[in-house]
Amino acid sequence: MNSIYRFLGALFLLCLCLNNPSFAQFSNPFGPDKTVAEQRQEILKKNEQILKQLYSAEPKAKDLIEKSVGYATFSNFGMKILIAGGGSGSGVVINKMSSKPTYMNMAEVQAGLGFGIKSFQNIFIFQSEAALNDFVNSGWTFGGQVTAAAKYDKDGTSYQDATVVAPGVLMYQLTDSGLAAEITGKGTKYYKDSTLNK
Repeated sequence: MNSIYRFLGALFLLCLCLNNPSFAQFSNPFGPDKTVAEQRQEILKKNEQILKQLYSAEPKAKDLIEKSVGYATFSNFGMKILIAGGGSGSGVVINKMSSKPTYMNMAEVQAGLGFGIKSFQNIFIFQSEAALNDFVNSGWTFGGQVTAAAKYDKDGTSYQDATVVAPGVLMYQLTDSGLAAEITGKGTKYYKDSTLNK
């Protein structure tokens, strides 16, 4: 019963944060005056910046992306106050077969004691068309925390320090201090942006 109360309390505090104007400016980085074209351009520009950061932190990641069917980059802003935490972000999926970007959002709700603000970037690498399509079309949810232990495929080929988070899906996470050794994504939902994909 106590866990239910803690969860409801976390949701309540998170709602207060999201309705706070000072938080809203971070959760919506584009602002009200950006056109759809400008928002798309900002996401694509951020995508290039994230890839540059990734290749600087882990140069071998470039080889994985070059051999993949596609990849995705997301930029997230997170906040945690006492027992409530959450974050939001935006990103893009690049299908190398079609070269057409799919713009997506991410939303995150966490529970747990703590206080702080954390920004990070997530990079997904898709090893099959089915894995990419499932991510884009099914509103993929990343429900837990994984460590960077799974670094090799069944044939012993290196994943270049990427983490296996789903069949055919590898992931890197970048923080302010560099490449994360332990990836966190509890309760994170990835879904298409209905406005930017029109």
